[in-house]
Amino acid sequence: MASSHSSSPVPQSNNSDAFFKKEMDATKRFRPVPSLPDVCPKEPTGNVGDPSNFHDSPSLVVDQQRWTIYHSKVNLPAALNDPRLAKRESDFFTKTWGVDFVDTEVTPSFYLPQITMEHFALYQQEIAPREKVHERCKNICTSKDTFDRTLLHTHDKSRTDLEQVPKIFMKPDFALEDSLTFNTVLPWSHFSTAGGKGNRDAASSKLLQEKLSHYLDIVEVNIAHQISLRSEAFFHAMTSQHELQDYLRKTSQAVKLLREKISKIDKVMCEGSLRVLRLSLTRNNCIKAYNKLKLMATVHQTQPTVQLLLSTSEFVGALDLIATTQEVLQQELQGIHSFRHLGSQLCELEKLIDKMMIAEFSTYARNDLNRPLEDDCQILEEERLISLVFGLLKQRKLNFYEIYGDEMINTAKNIIKQCVVNTVSQIEEIDTEVVVKLADQMRMMNFPQWFDLLKNIFSKFTIFLKRIKATLNTIRSVVFLVLDKNQKTRDLEDTLQKNSAKESSVDTEVAYLTHEGMFISDAFGEGELPAGAADTTSQRNASPNSEPCSSDSVSEPECMTDSSSSKEQTSSSVTPGGVEMMIGDDMKLTDLELMRLANNIQELLYNASDICHDRSVKFLMARAKDGFLEKLNSNEFVTLSRLMEGFILDTEQICGRKSMSLRGALQSQANRFVNRFHEERKTKLSLLLDNERWKQAEVPAEFQDLVDSVSDGRISLPEKKPAATEERKPAEFLIVEGQKYATVGTVLLLIRIILEYCQCVDNIPSIATDMLTRLSDLLKYFNSRSCQLVLGAGALQIVGLKTITTKNLALSSRCLQLIVHYIPIIRAHFEARLQPKQFSVLRHFDHIKKDYHDHIAEISAKLVAIMDSLFDKLLSKYEVKAPVPSACFRNICKQMAKMHEAIYDLLPEEQTQILFSRINASYKLHLKRQLAHLNVVNDGGPLNGLVTSDVAFYTGNLQALKGLNNLDLNMAEIWEQKR
Repeated sequence: MASSHSSSPVPQSNNSDAFFKKEMDATKRFRPVPSLPDVCPKEPTGNVGDPSNFHDSPSLVVDQQRWTIYHSKVNLPAALNDPRLAKRESDFFTKTWGVDFVDTEVTPSFYLPQITMEHFALYQQEIAPREKVHERCKNICTSKDTFDRTLLHTHDKSRTDLEQVPKIFMKPDFALEDSLTFNTVLPWSHFSTAGGKGNRDAASSKLLQEKLSHYLDIVEVNIAHQISLRSEAFFHAMTSQHELQDYLRKTSQAVKLLREKISKIDKVMCEGSLRVLRLSLTRNNCIKAYNKLKLMATVHQTQPTVQLLLSTSEFVGALDLIATTQEVLQQELQGIHSFRHLGSQLCELEKLIDKMMIAEFSTYARNDLNRPLEDDCQILEEERLISLVFGLLKQRKLNFYEIYGDEMINTAKNIIKQCVVNTVSQIEEIDTEVVVKLADQMRMMNFPQWFDLLKNIFSKFTIFLKRIKATLNTIRSVVFLVLDKNQKTRDLEDTLQKNSAKESSVDTEVAYLTHEGMFISDAFGEGELPAGAADTTSQRNASPNSEPCSSDSVSEPECMTDSSSSKEQTSSSVTPGGVEMMIGDDMKLTDLELMRLANNIQELLYNASDICHDRSVKFLMARAKDGFLEKLNSNEFVTLSRLMEGFILDTEQICGRKSMSLRGALQSQANRFVNRFHEERKTKLSLLLDNERWKQAEVPAEFQDLVDSVSDGRISLPEKKPAATEERKPAEFLIVEGQKYATVGTVLLLIRIILEYCQCVDNIPSIATDMLTRLSDLLKYFNSRSCQLVLGAGALQIVGLKTITTKNLALSSRCLQLIVHYIPIIRAHFEARLQPKQFSVLRHFDHIKKDYHDHIAEISAKLVAIMDSLFDKLLSKYEVKAPVPSACFRNICKQMAKMHEAIYDLLPEEQTQILFSRINASYKLHLKRQLAHLNVVNDGGPLNGLVTSDVAFYTGNLQALKGLNNLDLNMAEIWEQKR
């Protein structure tokens, strides 16, 4: 058989180009293959393994001498018969398809294409005319004499033999997969396995096998006969194959010659031109490297130049140099290893300049405000101020005005102190050695002396405010100049954008031409670029023919600044004081930021007025401690009032805003009013608490309206409305921002009292701090008293309650939560009416809120403790026995239901769930302790089953309560974990 021959496989390549590639080492890849006996004299023979037979031409010419599958000459019937099997087998399938027959699907080969009828369409078109001619000639020509009688007899005999084979085997659609065909060829009656008919069935099966084998022999004989008749055509085809191999050998030689010619052409015509292109690119790269080195030498001198500029307080120039160097490092010199730390060093240097500018501005503000207060209101060193402001704006230090504000406060304090010292020194009646404190010395003055002192203070403050206004106006002018420059820059950009839109058609043509010559321009570089492009490039990089800057020259960074920032434009502007200054395009501030800064500077002028008024108020209060202002007669009070009104008008004219603190300070009745106000309401609250029975009260409609007005942002008492025709009924709960609050009558009145405090602050803003202290004291008093009455059971003796129930505790907790809800609102109300320096008193509200939360937590702990003691009492007597559920668990579930009924309507659902989670944790702890005491473990035994039934009863009852259906009880924790 063909499969039995041990032949080397035909070498195949993985790609389509392998057919034309030369063999590198044929002796290593293929071993010599012995030639089979030659039956065709025209076939060439030779030693395939001889290396001399291989040459440089394509391998197809040599491959013809290797053994292929076409050298095999074996009889087809011999190839179909497997000699390893016996002549007759008992089983039809193993005989036909082999012993190892497995009915599997053959995987199609990846190396064979899928051939369809479309591949033969061209062939059919070409062969159709020939076929017609052939048929016409066949009908015209007579029969050949080669068909002699013997051949005709043989043909008739083979036809007779083939007629013995059933027609079903000759059908083109013959397939054993078809059930009808399979049953016809192999009737199942011959394969019955019944016990009584074994011998007859075996004989029938053998007869069927003999018949099918006979059919196979007839077919094989006819196939061999047909092959022998066409042997001449086979030999003719082999001869044509040899001719084709000769043609391929000639073709390979021609291809080899063509390749040699192409190689010569490549050396003569291409290599030189490509070398010119490579040298041109190398030249351009060298020019770029030279320019980079010059730029690196310039950048290297940045730090010494910055230090030189800082020594002369040229902050703006130093910042410009640092910014330009940073831009060059990020764009032109990015990735340079030697400059890897320069960027961070420049950043640190920039931070140092920021600190130096802030310190310089602080020194300037101190010197400007502490000058002798004379009628001279000129600006101190205007050029220095403008330079500092410009540098601070460049660095986005937009809060520098706060430094000036702090200096204003300190200067205002020193003005009053210096005036008092000068006045006291002129009064002989005051012994400064005996009375040391300035406040005590001032209190020893009579009214005329004190009035002259106050008049002197007001005049100093007026000059002080005029100086501040002049300085702040200069600063604002710098800000507005930068704002105008930004606007002009945007207008210029809009104009350029419009011009570029008009030239878009010309740019399109230039772009097309550039695209056509793109590769040539890229190859020859900057030397052949258009003039406009060369000019643009020369602005960024130094010219290759220019001499590098000297390393010792200080002007190198300046040269670098001019070359790297050539696009930066500067404009000259003049301040109101006549100082000319240059504004660059690197001021990266938005209009919103500049406008906000200008508003803040204007607000600083307003703050200066407020500072003067506040210091004056403190001066008045210091004198009024001994009741001095209350003892003034009408004329003295009018004189004092006129002086203060004149000062208030002067400050309003200078600053443009009214300040009410000084006018309010004169009203000494405000302090007595605050004391009386607080004492009356504290007494009222004490009486209400002493008579409170801690039961849920109905909420009148006016209180609900009061709460709604607070929710809308209006913290004030509503005006009394005329009685309506229909009175609204009181509600059961107080609705605050969608939440229900069950409360008592005392808390409703307390909310009204709190709003009275807030409204009082609105009417008299000067007493906000004092009123805040009083209100915090009132809230602390309510917290402590309610704790004594409910948690401390003080209501049993004072009010006469029989006991403090869980409902009383829950109601008290909800009332405290209502007050806690309003504490942030009250805090925000007072914070809006306090000066920033007074914000420290707001910490009282934080302490009060913490105390209230602690009180609420204590009430929750008390409720849990009540149930904890109940669990300890009941579960200590628990015994694991029938019936189930036990009386202990029934009693526990009953008490849990009572607890839930008492607090569910009072507390929110979330708090109820949290509370019952804590109660459930206490229950599990006591149950676990009792089970450990009874030695009941989770072993699936009878005791374990009884406990599980009780626990299931408890779980079902607890989750059946309203709002607790989703409560996670986690009852597995009652069992001791096995170690």
